[in-house]
Amino acid sequence: MKDVYSYYNANRDFTTLEAWKKARLLKLFFYKEVIPCLPSEEKFNLNVQIRKASVSGTANISEGYGRYHHKEAIQFYRVSRGSIFELKDHLMSCYDCDFVTEEIFEKGISLIEEAKVTLNGYIKYVHSLKETEAKKRKLPK
Repeated sequence: MKDVYSYYNANRDFTTLEAWKKARLLKLFFYKEVIPCLPSEEKFNLNVQIRKASVSGTANISEGYGRYHHKEAIQFYRVSRGSIFELKDHLMSCYDCDFVTEEIFEKGISLIEEAKVTLNGYIKYVHSLKETEAKKRKLPK
C-alpha cells in the first residue's frame, strides 16, 4: 500500500496560490483603506457587505483548494470571482458617494483587476487539469 503522506507537500497549500495571495491583498485593502472611510450610518449596510465579500474572496479559494474533485473546486473559485466583482461594485458605490478619494478608488480598481485576472487564469488552469484527466480515463489500456 502506498504511503498517503508521500503525496503531501506541507510547503504547498492554498496559501501558496497567487490567486489567493491577490485576493488576500484585496481583502486587506478593503479592511484597512476603505472600511475606515465609511460613515457611521453605513456600519450595518455597506460596511457589512464589504466585509462579507472580501472574506468570501479568500475563503472560497481556500475551500475550493481543499476539495477533491476539480469540478467542485472550480465552483468555489467562481464564487470567489463573484465576490471580487461584488467588491468592485461596492468600491464604485463608495466612490460615487464620496466616501473614498480618487486615489483609493484607483488603487482598489487596480487590486481588483489583478485579483480577477489571476483567479481567471487559475480557474482556466484547473479546468485544463480536469480535461487532461478525463482524456487519460478514455485512453485504451
